[in-house]
Amino acid sequence: MAEAATKPQRKLLSRITVLALAVVVSACSTVVPRTAPPVYRPPAEAARPIEPVIMPGLPTDSEHHMVALLVPMTGPNGAVGRSIANATQLALLDTNNAELRITTYDTATGAAGAARKAIDEGAQLILGPLLSEDVRAVMPIARPAGVPVISFSNDISVAGDGAYLMGYSPAQSIERVVDYARDQGITTYGGLVANGLYGERASTAFLRAVEDDKGQVISLQTYDRNVASITAAARRLGKSGPVGAVLVVDDGAAAAGVVPLMRKAGEPGARVLGTERWNNESSIAAKPSLDGAWFASVPDNLYRQYAVKYRTRFGAAPYRLSSMGYDAVLLAIRIARDWPMGRPFPESRLRDRGGFAGIDGAFRFDRDGVAERALEVQEVRGGTTVTVSPAPSGF
Repeated sequence: MAEAATKPQRKLLSRITVLALAVVVSACSTVVPRTAPPVYRPPAEAARPIEPVIMPGLPTDSEHHMVALLVPMTGPNGAVGRSIANATQLALLDTNNAELRITTYDTATGAAGAARKAIDEGAQLILGPLLSEDVRAVMPIARPAGVPVISFSNDISVAGDGAYLMGYSPAQSIERVVDYARDQGITTYGGLVANGLYGERASTAFLRAVEDDKGQVISLQTYDRNVASITAAARRLGKSGPVGAVLVVDDGAAAAGVVPLMRKAGEPGARVLGTERWNNESSIAAKPSLDGAWFASVPDNLYRQYAVKYRTRFGAAPYRLSSMGYDAVLLAIRIARDWPMGRPFPESRLRDRGGFAGIDGAFRFDRDGVAERALEVQEVRGGTTVTVSPAPSGF
């Protein structure tokens, strides 16, 4: 974050771990300077990639590190799970890796059963599950077996004691965008928050971030997702007096409907702030009411290149969350350099404070097992999104 970083991120060291970057560019034929940022490229034409093994129900062997991918392959979240599975395949192809054997297990038929089957078949590391309730079902099976779980959830309540979360944290996103707003001279804030667990956690993070930056939350209002409730919340906010910025805790499409009501109710000049959820929605740039809004999320520069490669191979656009599957494989490949064949996964390496690098930029796990991420701030501007404060390249 060249312009404004969160307080943990202001302490970032000036170097990024060279080994982490090497994983991202390992498929390139061009020699990349050690100081260059990671560049996403397909394997060189001359190098014929070794097709990875990503099949359900394969037996163990002594020639591969056995890794289980636990995601929903059927049911309401099946499309997301299949996109993550495709991303893991793409990561193996791009790195030409033949040491990992990734076997997929469908959590839609029961996460606990999927974990038990994976461990019985020799899994030494679990990537996934996607949902926090599935993490809760998996951990009583994985923990006694000594198998670490790298989940794609962002529910910090399930982190720790062998569970590591790669999901994008709303607290980190809110802290980052509030820090940026502070550096632009904003000191007073309001909030419009959709009711629900996500909203409750986001509100707590918002109050803490503003307080840490010596700002003031003038009014924080909650609403149900209907016009009458949103209008009433916006009026309550407007009566509290003008503020410099208003955080709207909702998805981008809903926020586009909230903002006009907020403007009409008495906050015509407030800067709109969003959360990391907006980065999952490509349509927000086309919402005129969100023009000028700021939100913080993982950087998109490498993701855009990855999305092109994904579409070429699989004939469809990836889900935004699928990049976590790609990066989880890069992490496993990097650690595999110190992972003797047939031995347990070296879990202590997940706590490497130098961090890791991937499609979603630099990240590392804190002592609670939650991924701390280097985030950028984007602005919705004229039908597109523009990075106004880049993410740092490492820790």
